[in-house]
Amino acid sequence: MKDFIASLYWRGMVHDMVPGTAAHLNEGMVSGYVGFDPSAPSLHLGNLIPIMLLKHFQEAGHKPIALVGGATGMIGDPSGRSQERLFLTEDVLRYNEASIAKQLEKFLDFSTGPNKAILLNNFDWFKDFSFLGFLRDIGKHIPVGYMMAKDSVKKRIETGISYTEFAYQLLQGYDFYHLHLHKNVTLQMGGSDQWGNLTTGVELIRKKSQSHAFAITAPLLTRSDGTKFGKTDAGTNIWLDPAQTSPYALYQFLLNSGDHEVEKLIKIFSFAKQEEVEALILTHQAKPEARLLQQKLAKMVTTMVHSEEACRQAIICSTILFSHTASIDALYALSEADILCVCTTIPKVHITRIALGAIDSIVSLLSVATENLIMASKSEARRVITSGGIKVNKVLITDPYQKPNFILLHNRYLLVQKGKKNYYLIVVVE
Repeated sequence: MKDFIASLYWRGMVHDMVPGTAAHLNEGMVSGYVGFDPSAPSLHLGNLIPIMLLKHFQEAGHKPIALVGGATGMIGDPSGRSQERLFLTEDVLRYNEASIAKQLEKFLDFSTGPNKAILLNNFDWFKDFSFLGFLRDIGKHIPVGYMMAKDSVKKRIETGISYTEFAYQLLQGYDFYHLHLHKNVTLQMGGSDQWGNLTTGVELIRKKSQSHAFAITAPLLTRSDGTKFGKTDAGTNIWLDPAQTSPYALYQFLLNSGDHEVEKLIKIFSFAKQEEVEALILTHQAKPEARLLQQKLAKMVTTMVHSEEACRQAIICSTILFSHTASIDALYALSEADILCVCTTIPKVHITRIALGAIDSIVSLLSVATENLIMASKSEARRVITSGGIKVNKVLITDPYQKPNFILLHNRYLLVQKGKKNYYLIVVVE
């Protein structure tokens, strides 16, 4: 058995902890769980933090349980929310549950051994629970004053909180009690915003079973600009489903991590020994411009979330767009899906195939023909070309008056690079 708590402290993954947790974990193999809310058909990058709690927990020799909240998802956790969420239909929830369950199976070892992971759904034990039965068996044990003191409730009292959300902590508390009773679970883990829900479960187990239970929360990670880790600059989630967020987009998001945040993230997501990670951090600090940690983090997480092949392709796409050494053949070898993925955030301009065939020079293509999106004028286009600042499909343009008879990518795309970092995609339409 490894010292799980010592590992969490070094990784910066402890925010709150019930007294006695460390001693309890040192007694032998412990069963612990993390709950996941099926409010969307995919987990997002922020969910990877509690997933890593379970992965490190299993790595330390303990038994992890991933719980999908099929029942609690019908209510919605008020923690960290300023208003009540919209209810999802049961069909949508069931679809989301199945999708999330499939994702969770990628991260934990469900195969063999005494500490193999278990995947459960709380809908299985809540579906037959009567309202009166729940009030008699559970509600009587938790005082209203205790529930009112929770941050998730206090922050919503003035703006309004329904009884439905107010009672949510009882449902999550019962999850812990049920798992304690039937699976010998003595530990629940989650993000710091879950502390109130976790301790309600600890209290319920103490009162109903006269037993000790424990809880650990990890800090909610934020980026250097204050936004939640796992969200883009536009505030949208980075999803773990490749259909919603491509491996390339995930790779680029992590590659753009700041120097300060990447040192925290590499500890959370790495399974290397502490001395190896700390040596890597020191190497990075000596030459941060090389972005060694960012590359390591992006490769490690993209491989874990998707696959080695998906990560390899993401690196190829990234290299084509941002490296001076990328070959023309590599660009033409990209699939159309990869090209569109690489070019998701760059400006696009459409031109008909007939209009493209009638253009007399690259200068005209970059200015007038593309509505001056790429170049404000022909004179600017000539100046930038003569100074070596234009590439089309990775080919350096040296003659401003050459005819733009390029071989189109997949017979419809031209990738224009202006300077070092400005890209445009010309899309040829019929």
